[in-house]
Amino acid sequence: MRGDAAARLAAVQHIGEDRDAAAVWQAEVDRLDAVEQGLCFGRLDLNDGRRVYLGRLGLFRVEDDEPLLVDWRAPAAQAFYTATAAAPQGVRRRRRITTKGRTVVALNDELLAPDAAGDDSLVGEAALLAAVTADRTGRLRDIVTTLQAEQDRIIRDEYRGALVVQGGPGTGKTAVALHRAAYLLYRHQHLRARGVLVVGPSQIFLDYIGQVLPGLGENSVVTATIADLCPRFGVSRVDPPETAELKGRASMADRLAAAVRSRVRMPGEPVDVEFEQQVLRLDPRTCRRAVHRARQTGLPHNQARLVFQREIVDVLAQRLADRMEAVVLTDTGEAIDGGSPDGRLGEADLRALAAAGVVIGQDDGPRNLLDETDKAALRNALLADADVQVALDELWPPLSPERVVSDLLDVQADWSVADIPLLDEAAALIGQSEDVVTFGHVIVDEAQELSEMDWRMVMRRCPARSMTIVGDLAQTGNPAGTASWERVLRPHLDDRWRLARLTVNYRTPAEIMAATADLLAAHHPGMRPPQSVRSTGHTPWRVRTTHADLPNVIAQLSRTHTDGQLAIIAPAPHIDLLAATSCLTVPPELTDSIVLLTPDQAKGLEFDSVLIIDPATVLTSPLGHNDLYVAMTRATHRLGVVHLGPPPPELAAMRELESCSASDTPRTW
Repeated sequence: MRGDAAARLAAVQHIGEDRDAAAVWQAEVDRLDAVEQGLCFGRLDLNDGRRVYLGRLGLFRVEDDEPLLVDWRAPAAQAFYTATAAAPQGVRRRRRITTKGRTVVALNDELLAPDAAGDDSLVGEAALLAAVTADRTGRLRDIVTTLQAEQDRIIRDEYRGALVVQGGPGTGKTAVALHRAAYLLYRHQHLRARGVLVVGPSQIFLDYIGQVLPGLGENSVVTATIADLCPRFGVSRVDPPETAELKGRASMADRLAAAVRSRVRMPGEPVDVEFEQQVLRLDPRTCRRAVHRARQTGLPHNQARLVFQREIVDVLAQRLADRMEAVVLTDTGEAIDGGSPDGRLGEADLRALAAAGVVIGQDDGPRNLLDETDKAALRNALLADADVQVALDELWPPLSPERVVSDLLDVQADWSVADIPLLDEAAALIGQSEDVVTFGHVIVDEAQELSEMDWRMVMRRCPARSMTIVGDLAQTGNPAGTASWERVLRPHLDDRWRLARLTVNYRTPAEIMAATADLLAAHHPGMRPPQSVRSTGHTPWRVRTTHADLPNVIAQLSRTHTDGQLAIIAPAPHIDLLAATSCLTVPPELTDSIVLLTPDQAKGLEFDSVLIIDPATVLTSPLGHNDLYVAMTRATHRLGVVHLGPPPPELAAMRELESCSASDTPRTW
């Protein structure tokens, strides 16, 4: 297949004319290259003697179409993820195959005897634990070889509305969402034409997940942040939390709609319109009737404006025609309407007709009726006249999104992330949504961070309302984010959404989850965190230092950490200082061995070890307890905390180190 794709690509490139065909074959070459690593990863030995090999895509023997490799998304592959000893589903043996390049380096067999007792909740435990304990690389791996039953059920869920996946740290929400995208593209081929959009919280996050779908054979999915959904507006500043929260409220949509509506002027007095040295008068009733008819169309502001203009111009053209066609005399025989006593058109009438392209000489005799062609030309001339346009624009002005939002907020066009959904809303209201691309299915990751206005923006990209929404309400850090799926989704989806839960924590060890207990008890009483499936023996610890000594302490802890990737997670006020003193990259490069991030940037990511700096400052933000929870649950092995002064009460129970000397630093660090 790879050879054939490469040959076809070379052939169309040689011709050099069909760029579309070249793009298609280049995409196929890239797809086949991407799935080669770990192409075949499993085998099912069935009770009836058949043997089924599983892989990242399906392969068939050329001569007879016999399946050599079954795509992991095919129904025949499902038992690989869901069969247990208690419910073997006709499977005698499940084998996981680990390869490096084209060499098999490990096998993991499970025998599922029909009479076995118990129900194994973790399928392929050895392979799973090997995957979750492996060193992090700064890029998310797919979990196609180790999917667990509750994850597989969500991935294969055929619900046509919005599926909301609520799951705590380490439950694999992101991986499940991405694998569901691959599954839906496999099962519903029309989505390849309509497209799938993945919305993530940051470009850092999108870079982190960027290899997953290509590794599953899907390289046509579009990824974007909220700001990317409206690319014409650049982001150049950050709002204070209270401002971002205000801008994110659904009521902003009503305020924007009212602002747009208010720009249409309803005159209380007659309006004079000058055309070719004649004054045509519009009475308030005519203006109100034209506005009403334009609004009845339901069109956006700028399109409805054209309807309003046609209504007004029709009236003006008719009045002008009536004036030309009728000559009214005074008692002394003088014309009072611009015409002449003998019925001929006056100079003003002739100028108006000439502007419309209708030329009538004074010797043509009386002309009592303009035909429809003449009247149409007269309407066009009125619409094209600069003075008429000025008068019409004063009544119903054209608008831009920038003008609407800047006038409403009383700011210049210097936009924040929270402004983007407002600009998108304004564009929809006035009819400038030409940049909006719609998709057949939309995946929203870290969905708890979206404001009500963000949701309106996302919904415009998904007319079918087919969505996978993943998040954790205990990790909401955005003041404009949500604490209730019902509140943000029902206005758009009514009852076309369903909640699914992930309950098992595969990433975060039990020791770290135990360290978050006081934090959760203080801020989310009664919440049950996901159950960790493993322990590492590494107890989280904290150490106290001063602001002056902080850079030295961080440098020392960084030097003594030698096992895997380390994330230093600090509140924004410390980032520049730590970057300067530690020579760390800002913004972070996720493939570095040591990465410096804020709690917000760390959302959705995972590292071997995490060092949290100054948790007290983290807790001062409006939802700082959730930010701290995020930071504490990013590690797969080790967690340390450096606090300035006494520790926050939520962390007081953690093991304390007396100092950060090499002898006191945990040997496992």
